[in-house]
Amino acid sequence: MAFAKSRRWAIAGLTGTALTGIALIASPVAAQERPVAFTGARILTMAGEPVENGTIVIKDGKIVAVGANVAIPADAERRAVDGRVIMPGIVDTHSHIGQVAGADGSGPIQPEVRALDSINPFSTSIDKARAGGVTTANIMPGSGHLMSGQTFYMKLRKGRTVDDIAFEMKGGAALGGMKMANGTNPMGGSGFPGTRAKSASLVREQLTEAKAYCAGDRKKRDLGKEALCEVLSGERLVHFHTHRADDIMTVLRLKQEFGFSVLIQHGTETWKVAEELAKAGVPVSNITLDAPGGKLETVDLRMDNAAILERAGVLVSIHSDDAIVDSRMMLREAALAVRGGMSRDGALRALTINGAKQMRLDARIGSLEVGKDADFLVLDGDPLSTYTHVLETWVEGDKLFDRSLPEDLLMATGGFGAGSPMEASHHHWEIAEAEGHN
Repeated sequence: MAFAKSRRWAIAGLTGTALTGIALIASPVAAQERPVAFTGARILTMAGEPVENGTIVIKDGKIVAVGANVAIPADAERRAVDGRVIMPGIVDTHSHIGQVAGADGSGPIQPEVRALDSINPFSTSIDKARAGGVTTANIMPGSGHLMSGQTFYMKLRKGRTVDDIAFEMKGGAALGGMKMANGTNPMGGSGFPGTRAKSASLVREQLTEAKAYCAGDRKKRDLGKEALCEVLSGERLVHFHTHRADDIMTVLRLKQEFGFSVLIQHGTETWKVAEELAKAGVPVSNITLDAPGGKLETVDLRMDNAAILERAGVLVSIHSDDAIVDSRMMLREAALAVRGGMSRDGALRALTINGAKQMRLDARIGSLEVGKDADFLVLDGDPLSTYTHVLETWVEGDKLFDRSLPEDLLMATGGFGAGSPMEASHHHWEIAEAEGHN
């Protein structure tokens, strides 16, 4: 143990190529094989009432038991967390961490572009998001295009390649949706639409052509239309950036015409058409704080937007749009939603299980239930209190943020070195391996 502690400080002092070398040659730590039991916590499962003085047991990256009277395996490592709060990891339905990029200026519709081809797994923005309790995120290209490309569902596990941090890979393709946008962002500029009407017509034309392609009119392979076939079949969810109520209704018309599945992103004025959204069964990924001082589309932003959607029966999540809202501030966003009239339970669900349902990932994440991924947070107080800190973030049974470690505290609070990949917390995975636990 003395060696491990001395190694911790020795590695923490390394920078530049020395630290890079350590990161590249060390192998990832496997998810724990021995059960770990956290006891004495207040557990917010998001699958029922809070569990007081509860226990959660994890093994091999999964939850194997959770409740008030849990039988703890004889060989389990016990961790007393009396007075702490345990909740599911945050599911961020709209983020731009990982230095993501998408379509370029060559045209307004580029569905073939993949976010995964631009993501840097060593970006400290990922470490920062873990410090805020984010364990799964929808990483999106920007909204300067009608279609800016395929999104990337990121599991914020440890990793050195994009494959390592993909929520799931199927046949070499990462699980994700399609980013679309309307309103002012994709308008203007050479080759881009100049009006809202032209924006909608270009999208309709592209989807109409894709329908013919999907039906068998394939003279040559078209990567963009292949992606749109997944949209039209409902396999690939559309994440639609839209603010104004009239633009939101345009999205509903497109959905009705082409039958795709859609998640409204931002939805600044969804409070104006909440009943229409509820009737259409369309969910909303809401941002509590946006940029009303810099974008005319957001001047009608209301703090009670999420509350109005909740009362209307719309499935609503809360997102960061990092770096619009820092990923470390998502618990504060939820608190502001409660201040605007949302229920406490609704706000916590909006950070966790609701986003998982919206992204169709709720079989694995979003709540603390037996069989689901061991993605959870240990907090030192009420999640909605401004005084509460994320103490630990666990992803699939690995502790990947620990506020007690100086290098992790740096990611939580900022300061010199927090933005440098060479100072990222990747190296404490190797330290944990030396100590024999995660």
